Amino acid sequence: MEPLIHGIILAFGLILPLGVQNVFVFNQGATHKKFTNALPAVVTAGICDTLLIYMAVAGVSVIVFSFEWLKILLFGVGLFFLAYMGWIIWKDRPEVNGNTEGNRFSTRRQITFAASVSLLNPHAILDTIGVIGTSSLTYSGYDKWVFMIGCIVVSWIWFISLAVVGRKIGQFNGTGNFLKRINQISAIIIWIMAIYMGYQVYLLLI
Repeated sequence: MEPLIHGIILAFGLILPLGVQNVFVFNQGATHKKFTNALPAVVTAGICDTLLIYMAVAGVSVIVFSFEWLKILLFGVGLFFLAYMGWIIWKDRPEVNGNTEGNRFSTRRQITFAASVSLLNPHAILDTIGVIGTSSLTYSGYDKWVFMIGCIVVSWIWFISLAVVGRKIGQFNGTGNFLKRINQISAIIIWIMAIYMGYQVYLLLI
């Protein structure tokens, strides 16, 4: 029971802060008329987090990040991708109650963006390795996998909850003006993350 509780508390502490991944899942819940239409983003984010947590606990990701050139490459790709994604979200014009779906992310686009903000976010990946991966060393055998399952369960519940809350908020704003402001705030947060990644590349190169 202790490894499970430890995993739940630790995962919740890591996933709670407002980040690019959380913002994207929330936005998809808010801009779609049905919760089920936002499921591609929720499921993709959940699967990506499951993969990262597994790699952290298994120790695979520690080996990967032992190469400095790989860190530089990952931060560089993340910088340009987040800058582009911020622009896409900034110019998006949500129409919550309209009949036009053109301004909402399609299933393919949701999957692509959710996977990208999950797997091209070096800060989140390093946090997963440094915190969850290191904490899992406390346990061995069965307890280690129970710890991992606790972390994964929290991740899935959190993303589902974000989309549900986003959907409820979206229902109060038929004009889309409020969601437009949320998109703009989201884009600014994403651009700040892109700047942070650029700074990390600079530190690794000097």
